[in-house]
Amino acid sequence: MKQSILALFAALAATAAVSAPVKADISGAGATFPYPIYAKWADAYKKETGVGLNYQSIGSGGGIKQIIANTVTFGASDKPLKGEDLDKDGLVQFPTVMGGIVPVANLDGIKPGDIVLDGPTLAKIYLGEITAWNDPAIVKLNPELKLPSDAIAVVSRSDGSGTTFVWTNYLSKVSPDFKSKIGSNTSVQFPVGIGAKGNEGVANNVMQTKGAIGYVEYAYAKQNKLAYTKLINKDGKTVAPVITAFQAAAAGADWASAPGMGVVLTDEPGAESWPITNPTFILMHKKSKDAAAAKEALKFFEWAYANGDKSAEELDYVPLPDNVVAEIKKSWAEIVGEDNKPILSN
Repeated sequence: MKQSILALFAALAATAAVSAPVKADISGAGATFPYPIYAKWADAYKKETGVGLNYQSIGSGGGIKQIIANTVTFGASDKPLKGEDLDKDGLVQFPTVMGGIVPVANLDGIKPGDIVLDGPTLAKIYLGEITAWNDPAIVKLNPELKLPSDAIAVVSRSDGSGTTFVWTNYLSKVSPDFKSKIGSNTSVQFPVGIGAKGNEGVANNVMQTKGAIGYVEYAYAKQNKLAYTKLINKDGKTVAPVITAFQAAAAGADWASAPGMGVVLTDEPGAESWPITNPTFILMHKKSKDAAAAKEALKFFEWAYANGDKSAEELDYVPLPDNVVAEIKKSWAEIVGEDNKPILSN
């Protein structure tokens, strides 16, 4: 009798496990640039829905590899993929938010916004041609500052990085020398400095190294109280990395003309424009092998577009315009399950 009762309980438990599906966490991997806002959205979303987000902040290059290998439900990249690459790998691409990449420095007595730099000077620093903080080119841009003779310790990304793509895209636009010697990509060979993994790694290296300069997404600079620099933009105006400057850079974005809305917003015109502004993108398979997981991911992003603007702005990201969000949602009709029906209609 005892054994039969135990067997009955076991059978009931097994039935309950099958009949009461557990909401699985959404899996994603890629860009470190948007990690602060994805983490904030994920926390709020889980409290509201019970569905978590397992997001690996491993860099855009890693995110692209993982979505192509189908090991995550979505990949994330700050470098937009070209139309032919999206077609080749059967992917849909859409932006989530925009933000700014900022140079950050570690110098005694220098506070955020104290130093002014321009594109050509940054390019020469990353080419190894300007090696000290009291170089005449930097002194000329900062006549009111007493700059030290410290050597410049250049910090860059060691991993495949969309942030590096945007950074080098900007430097290639403002410096023909940089474009011919290094160029723009997610991973490049800088002739000087040390590499660090992720925005987190660059921020930590700059904090720990006197005389260092690096590049990070603005939220990392703000959270770590790093001394970001101001920049001189395409219109010759000195600008600080603030949300209105990121919005100004994005004002003329032609989203519709680029495959997967893959615009790059570096060196944009406008008196108030921050010159290193960029959207960040999500990549998903057009034909999903796991329709339930893909649907949960799309529901998360749908929630974020509807409810996440305030938290994005609190971290100095720029939410997308409503008309862009409407086009993104239309593009989701391309994401189908094995039955070839749109995921969100299933």
